[in-house]
Amino acid sequence: QLQLVESGGDSVKPGGSLVLSCVASGLTLDRYAIGWFRQGSGKEREGIACINRSGGHTVYEDAVKGRFTISRDNPKNTAYLQMTNLKPEDTAVYSCAAQRVLVFDSEVVCDPSRFGFWGQGTQVTVSA
Repeated sequence: QLQLVESGGDSVKPGGSLVLSCVASGLTLDRYAIGWFRQGSGKEREGIACINRSGGHTVYEDAVKGRFTISRDNPKNTAYLQMTNLKPEDTAVYSCAAQRVLVFDSEVVCDPSRFGFWGQGTQVTVSA
């Protein structure tokens, strides 16, 4: 069974940066597409960045384009979300999730309903 553990969440000031990590155990992460999702207080979960198995295809939600970067290191069974120029509206619980995909280079669809394995989440708070 694939297990995911996020880390790196923190409280930062607007304009600050963070790097979130998602470490997988139990199974080989390179069999899965990875997504980062967030849920703010009173808001629905939204997909903000997803990456396919090979790392060659990424998808970003419009609000984070140009500020966030998703990446993966398959030999380390780890995925990352680099966040820069953070804004108060980025405050949320950030979770990583994995989607089993058979084709290594197939494009990823950043729809949370497609992801079957989820971490517990890590809190990111952006406040002056």
